[in-house]
Amino acid sequence: MKVACIGMGWWSDVLADAIQRSGRLKIVACYTRSEEKRRAFAGKYGCRAAPSYEAILGDRAVEAVINTTPNDAHLETTRAAAAAGKHVFLDKPIANTVSDARAITETCRKAGVVLALGYQRRRESHFRWIRQRIDQGAFGKLVNAEANISRDRLGKIDLGSWRYTAAGMPGGVMLQIGIHYTDVLEYLLGPIKAVEGRLARLVLPGDNPDVASLVLEHASGALSTLNASYASASEYYLMNIYGKEATAYYDLHNGLRFLERGSGRSNPVSCAKNDGFVEELEEFAAAARGNGKPEMDGERATASLAVIRAGIVSAREGRRVEVAEILANE
Repeated sequence: MKVACIGMGWWSDVLADAIQRSGRLKIVACYTRSEEKRRAFAGKYGCRAAPSYEAILGDRAVEAVINTTPNDAHLETTRAAAAAGKHVFLDKPIANTVSDARAITETCRKAGVVLALGYQRRRESHFRWIRQRIDQGAFGKLVNAEANISRDRLGKIDLGSWRYTAAGMPGGVMLQIGIHYTDVLEYLLGPIKAVEGRLARLVLPGDNPDVASLVLEHASGALSTLNASYASASEYYLMNIYGKEATAYYDLHNGLRFLERGSGRSNPVSCAKNDGFVEELEEFAAAARGNGKPEMDGERATASLAVIRAGIVSAREGRRVEVAEILANE
């Protein structure tokens, strides 16, 4: 499938590298406002540097757009792509507001184009393994989970980038990377009903939270917690899932372990490393050709955003916030 990449930044290269690993998609054009950036991208990936976004939209050879523009540009750029009949792969979050998320979803639905969202973390083999065992009943009733997603951004951030400003990324670290693990928690424990949140700026310069914590109430009654940080000493990921009959422990350095009721020790689980980026892009390409649907579509991405929005409102107002309230009022 022939695609055009728009919004040249470090993440555009991450997805472009995955496209090259796949072989089922081909980058034929690119556009960003910076002529220098689009020429560099075109040279790196062997595609045409378009003089304007309109030129990409008018190119009948382009079947889809890989959109890594800033969050607040998602609606405008996606609406234009849908009107031109281009399918859209959009990096998470779908938008900064629920109203924009709904508008993005609806414009793609009305135009009859596929909208897919980039949530590669849920595809990691250890989480797929846990989900399979949950479905098989190995965990019994799910009761609790704890998660952490942390990176070190000290001395590495560009305060001129939209990614590190309150206007460009409201909620800071929780919206930028925490949303990956709220998504995994929903994937494993089911829909999130309500949120209590706390946000803080402790280490990094700027106006945006670099540390965040959420307490999540799932519709099933299970409780989970998520901590996210840009102020930690190194990159780290943790996800522990507790059930009445079994527990799964995952962390970045030690991999996955599984503990069953009655056992005195947890046992390591070997999970072959997979390529979630390639998987989600190939799923998108297949859906664009009429084969299946994206796992993360506009509706699911809007619900995912609403969880983070509930956490932001909770932190600001100091109260428990139901996700339904956000979906009804934003």
